[in-house]
Amino acid sequence: MTKTFLTLLFFALSFISFAQNSDISILITDSETNEPLLGATIYFEELEKGAVTNFDGIANFTEIPDGNHIIKISYVGFKTIETTIEIGTKKIFSFKLESGGNELDEVVIQSSRSTRTVRKIPTRIEFIGAEELSEKAVMNPTNISMVLRESTGIQMQQTSLSSGNTNIRIQGLDGRYTQLLRDGFPLYGGFSSGLSILQIPPLDLQQFEIIKGSSSTLYGGGAIAGLINMVSKTPDEEPALDIMLTQTQALGSTANVFYSKRNEKVGISLYGSGHYQKVYDPEDDGFSNLPQTTSISFNPKFFYYPSEKTTFWIGLNGTYDDRIGGDITKIESGENGIHQYTEENISKRLSSQAVYETKIDSVSSLNIKNSISFFDRKLSIPDFSFDGKQTNTFTEINYQKASKKTDWILGANLYTSNFDENDNSQLQRDQTDVTYGTFVNNIYDISDNWILETGLRADYNTDFGFFPLPKVSLLYKNDSGFSSRIGGGLGYKIPDIFTEEAEFINFENVLAIDKSALKAERSYGVNFDVNYQTRLFETVGFSINQLFYVTAINNGLLLNSTNNGLFAFENATDEILSKGLETNIKFTYKDFRWFLNYALIDTKLNYLAGNPQKPLTAKHNAGSVLMYESEKWRIGYETFYTGKQFLSNGTETTDFVTMGFVAMRNFKWGTIFTNFENFTDRRQSRFSPLVLPPHDNPVFPEIYAPTDGFIFSVGVIIKPFGNEDDD
Repeated sequence: MTKTFLTLLFFALSFISFAQNSDISILITDSETNEPLLGATIYFEELEKGAVTNFDGIANFTEIPDGNHIIKISYVGFKTIETTIEIGTKKIFSFKLESGGNELDEVVIQSSRSTRTVRKIPTRIEFIGAEELSEKAVMNPTNISMVLRESTGIQMQQTSLSSGNTNIRIQGLDGRYTQLLRDGFPLYGGFSSGLSILQIPPLDLQQFEIIKGSSSTLYGGGAIAGLINMVSKTPDEEPALDIMLTQTQALGSTANVFYSKRNEKVGISLYGSGHYQKVYDPEDDGFSNLPQTTSISFNPKFFYYPSEKTTFWIGLNGTYDDRIGGDITKIESGENGIHQYTEENISKRLSSQAVYETKIDSVSSLNIKNSISFFDRKLSIPDFSFDGKQTNTFTEINYQKASKKTDWILGANLYTSNFDENDNSQLQRDQTDVTYGTFVNNIYDISDNWILETGLRADYNTDFGFFPLPKVSLLYKNDSGFSSRIGGGLGYKIPDIFTEEAEFINFENVLAIDKSALKAERSYGVNFDVNYQTRLFETVGFSINQLFYVTAINNGLLLNSTNNGLFAFENATDEILSKGLETNIKFTYKDFRWFLNYALIDTKLNYLAGNPQKPLTAKHNAGSVLMYESEKWRIGYETFYTGKQFLSNGTETTDFVTMGFVAMRNFKWGTIFTNFENFTDRRQSRFSPLVLPPHDNPVFPEIYAPTDGFIFSVGVIIKPFGNEDDD
């Protein structure tokens, strides 16, 4: 009996030991600075279980079976570690990650055209990663406006109540001064700019890169206020499938699908999006605040990997968008007495992209890229239509070389733009522009603490001549969490008719660009920022970024009325001067993050008497975002303040506060979410009318506040291949 008891006891203890689970912590630090790394990913391959490190560089795991496990540790800009750990008596593990340095497979920020991580680039770059993008996609799955609207110093300026046309304003400057890129390609300018923001869904995007201030040296004309580069997701060996379905109380329905997969030689990514919005009038004044919209987008890409050193990919981007707003009765049941006014935009976009990248050796590479973009749009209001087609092409070749202390990039490109207005118009406004460019850029490590970046571009436009564009930036950083950047450069913009002022009046009676009389707009800009990161009370993470900037534009393009009822473009007689500051503060505590921001935007029109503030530009803006994030939950509460603005007639508007709340619950199969956008229902109609009489030919005042008010949405993201963020 004793032997039998002891035998059973031995097997019981063995079973308990075999089935023992442990709670462990893994610390990840930078091998150079010994600072903890926030956001490093740790993944147990056999268990299919992963986690992301917190501000202290620690990832916590529960119920990990004792024994040997293979883990994979990765972090953007650092070399990936794959190793085996033994779990049992040991509960805390630590690993140091080495920087990816200048190795060509560690490209992090595409818009810098450098092989460095963002913290080693003198140009100031704001980075929005996949995690934050997924949260913004929940808030607005139809387009990227939410991503940009909540970034410090960026304003989404709506130019039409009926169509919802929207432009990006960076630091108080008009949308035409911001260059919008997709994977480094300029696809969204000119005739399409007012609708572009509304036609780019966010689900297939991996990251956003925002450079404020002149960025023309690397990307040519148009990046006076800055540039925004949207980086697409690329296929991995593990298949990815996201199906996102969203419904709003304003009768908006959206479906997004993204799939990607690669093997040794080939890869594909497929993206499709469909959106339908019923005409929406929250204040019951008979006119739409959201237009009736039918939109379909698709974006397939094919990748070919002939060797470990070479990648070739081609992509196609297509969009069909039909939006009609205005008189509700006319839209729903047809013309009836005074119910006559509508504005309809029908647009079609088709663009191709082709990229060839190859590593010549361990430190140098060659890149060749080309895109052809076609945009067809017809804007119709009663008794008038503006109809045209725009074709753009972009071709570039560049060579990159990176050594231990210096990075070089040399390149040349050709950009063409052709706008062809339909033959029925009496005001033919066709325009063709051809620009040749060459550029060189260098980043040099003066020491461990100082890094210098210099660049020079030379552009030649066949109509407006030669544009030399130098730039310089200097970075100082130390091991105590402090860094500072200062930089500046020149920029330019070729005149075209697609300005916010022309869009506001639907291009009616707007004369063509007179190339013999107009000059190109030119700019200079300087910005300076300081960053500091530390820990308070050993448990609270704290970081602050303080930016100061100034940008001046000479020969600004203005649209003025003539004596015969037409509108003509002229150059401003004095400069447009934008200066200000941006403050971004972040606190972290365990699973909580709190972001605070403030922007002072002082944009003066010095060509007008008294140097007035630019209309529709709030001088003071502030925001607060509180987030709770765990493996299973993401909950956010947002508050944004917009200060007083001036209309074009000098009238001062009221200031206002908007609030939002979002909640996401993660499961193995995906995510369910709900979003309360602007739940206090702040909209312009509460402060002043959105539509003025007469009803059959209404007048639409300028838009300075939200027009749609409170929007409630619910949705689901289905991940058939599983969600590594939750187990």
